[in-house]
Amino acid sequence: MTRKRLKSTGGFTLVEVMAATVILSIAVIGASGYRYHAALDARKAAMHSEAARVTLLLCESWRGVKGSETYNPITHLGANLTVTAPGETDDVIMYLNYIAEIPQDFTVLGRYKVTTNDGLCYPILSYKDTGAGLRVLNVAVAWPLQGQSTTGADGYSLYPTPDNYKVFKLTTYTSN
Repeated sequence: MTRKRLKSTGGFTLVEVMAATVILSIAVIGASGYRYHAALDARKAAMHSEAARVTLLLCESWRGVKGSETYNPITHLGANLTVTAPGETDDVIMYLNYIAEIPQDFTVLGRYKVTTNDGLCYPILSYKDTGAGLRVLNVAVAWPLQGQSTTGADGYSLYPTPDNYKVFKLTTYTSN
């Protein structure tokens, strides 16, 4: 008796199935990573836009009162924006001049904490009188970067630095 070998009628071998699984897994992981980073970048962009809007709002409203030394965004913008005076123990406020790189010859009008839709930001308002009858108004807004921890492994607050905070600055002029 002779045996006939049956001809394979189609199908996949174990090697082909494993190769297809590996390729599909790589594609799914790549797509997931892309989606994660796209969402993270969208949140960063939203916070940057929000901080730019806060900076522009503060700068223009302060300019609207001719750069007055008595300008207070808490009372001036209180109905439209949540602006508070931060506590003196707030680490961000203590290091805000360093973070925002406020020039030494500018007079600081005030430091504030603003609650926005996308989180907290910390504006600092400063000014300088020039000899030409102009006042330079400077508004810098700092906010923590997404994904950056503000506490260390020991649970204590990390010092805010330009590495874990982003800053948006705007300068304008008004007659004094």
